[in-house]
Amino acid sequence: MKKMTREDNFIYLTCALVLLLLGTALAQQFFTDYIQRLVQSATIVTLLVAVWGVDSQDYVLRRTFIFPLAILIFSFIGAWLDNSGFDKLYLILLLNFFISSALRTAKQVLFTGDIDGNKILGAICLYVLMGLIWAVLFTLLQLTFPNAFNSVTNTDQWFVLFPNFIYFSFVTITTLGFGDISPTLPLAKFLVYMEAIVGQFYLAILVASLVGSHASTLKKKRSN
Repeated sequence: MKKMTREDNFIYLTCALVLLLLGTALAQQFFTDYIQRLVQSATIVTLLVAVWGVDSQDYVLRRTFIFPLAILIFSFIGAWLDNSGFDKLYLILLLNFFISSALRTAKQVLFTGDIDGNKILGAICLYVLMGLIWAVLFTLLQLTFPNAFNSVTNTDQWFVLFPNFIYFSFVTITTLGFGDISPTLPLAKFLVYMEAIVGQFYLAILVASLVGSHASTLKKKRSN
C-alpha cells in the first residue's frame, strides 16, 4: 500500500472533507440523526491521519485495523459526552481540533518549500476547514441562545443542528446569501459578516498568490 507523504497528503484530506460534506447530507436525508456521529468521527480520524500523521511513517492510525476501531471509539466518546450533558464541551473540543488542523495545514501550505499541486489542494482544504470552524461556532451559538438564527430546527441536539449550519456556513463564506437561514442576535450577525469578509479575502489574496507562485515555479522549470 502506498505510503502517504507531504507530497500527496492533501489528496487524502480533500477526499475526506468531500466525504464529510456528502456523508453529512446523506445522513440527514436518509438516516437517523445519530448516524451524524459516525460521519463526524470518520472525518476526525481521517484528519488525524492526513494532517497530524503525515510526518510519521509509524503513525498508529495508519494501520488498517486501527482505523475503523478509532472511528467507533470517537463515536462512543461523542455519545457519552452528549448523554452526560457535555455536548458543548464536545463542540468546543471539535472546534479546537478543526482550528488546530487548519493551522497545521496552513503551515504546510505556506511555509514549506515550493508551491505544487498538493499545496494548492491544501489551500482548498483550508478553505473548507474554515467553513467547518464557523459551522461549529454557529452551532454553539444556537445551543447557547436558541433564538440566534431564524428558520433553524429548535433542538438541543448539536448533531441535528450541525448539518444545517454547515450549509449556512458555506453559503455565507461564498457570499451566496440565499436568506433561508438568517442571524437575529448581534453576536450571530457579527460572526456571519466576519466569515464573509475572511472568506473573500482568503480567496482574493491567498489562493491567488498560491496559484501565481505555482505558475511562476513551472515557468522557471521550463526555462531551465
